[in-house]
Amino acid sequence: MSFRHLRAAAALAAALLGACEDRAEVPVAPGMTVSAATTDPPAPSPLVTVALGGGTLQFWPYTGGDFSGTPGDPINLIFLAPGGPRAVRASLMMLDGDRTAFEFPAVFPFTCVWKDAIGGMQTAYATGSGWTGSAVQLECGDYGPVRFHLRLFGAGEWTLANAHFEVLIPGTTEHQVVSWELAEQLVAVDFRRAGLLDQDLPLLATDPINPSPFREIPAVIYSGLPGDLRAAIGGPLADQSAPVAIASDGRATALNVAARVEGEPVVARQDFVIAFDQVIPRPFCAGQPGAFFHVVGPVRLRQQVVLNRAGDFHSQFHAIGHLEVTPLEPGDGGLTPVGESARARVVEHHKGILTDAVTLVSSFQMQTLLGRTGEGRGWLGVRLDVGPGASSHYSLEERCS
Repeated sequence: MSFRHLRAAAALAAALLGACEDRAEVPVAPGMTVSAATTDPPAPSPLVTVALGGGTLQFWPYTGGDFSGTPGDPINLIFLAPGGPRAVRASLMMLDGDRTAFEFPAVFPFTCVWKDAIGGMQTAYATGSGWTGSAVQLECGDYGPVRFHLRLFGAGEWTLANAHFEVLIPGTTEHQVVSWELAEQLVAVDFRRAGLLDQDLPLLATDPINPSPFREIPAVIYSGLPGDLRAAIGGPLADQSAPVAIASDGRATALNVAARVEGEPVVARQDFVIAFDQVIPRPFCAGQPGAFFHVVGPVRLRQQVVLNRAGDFHSQFHAIGHLEVTPLEPGDGGLTPVGESARARVVEHHKGILTDAVTLVSSFQMQTLLGRTGEGRGWLGVRLDVGPGASSHYSLEERCS
């Protein structure tokens, strides 16, 4: 698929506000430091219950970016599956990309095959197992331009999941979700293709557990999608001047998996560079000049996933970018540069470990603005650790010169 060039930078900057993970913006005066931390977090609310195969699970019907209970993505898949996320991963990765028997067309992206994915770490919650993290992530397709993305969260004999179909926003490392339902249907079809579901009660749709529709696609991004992709997600075919709701029936598909598949030992690597060239909202230090930044430069993304002979799963992801940043302010003629350009550095590390004994997830993100003088410098650090007992922790620290 080809993508038309998206509209003016100012409009895209506003669109990016809806494409990124939400974070409360607190004005920070020069010389101030703002920090927040959560350790041993309580259960979120509301919790819902699903019954399948003689068992029940009570869980939070969303993913999150921390432990605050702020909804991220909807939980739209639930697996009652021996072996948990590792077995779900192995079941999908053994399949080819031929879905024509289930009325999917023989064209990309519907001919994609599953592999380990690069993606931000998220949290989920289930009663009995507590908070858990997305140690296992899969993609059908590639990081860009489009892919199906699946995050898996272990909860005892259950696995919670969010699946979504998304596009890479040109000139950035950010994705925009364009469909929940299409991804949910693709995963359900793939488990039917695998022949692993219980014959008496293979799957069911839960009661409504989250809002319908769920979130929006900014108009400037939607109008940049090709017509065949708009048709595939069931959206309007014409360009739009207002955001387009992301359709969802508010229900999850619960799959009763009767057989366990063991993954093949593997070392899988990804290593590529994205040329960042985009106008974005100022990510931190809102009290300083520049409501928007024009950011230019390379960002290198590297990931290694290891599944050893004992079945232990380990993933590590690293991203680093050295960027040039020009502060911008809106005016009558659009966005205007204010002040000199500066250097910036972004660093991100993720780690996931999943064994028979433990699931551990950690994530660290750091953004540093290196102004030529003391004014304009700033630093943002976010850390997330998800593990058993009281080891779960989230912290955010922001410093502004």
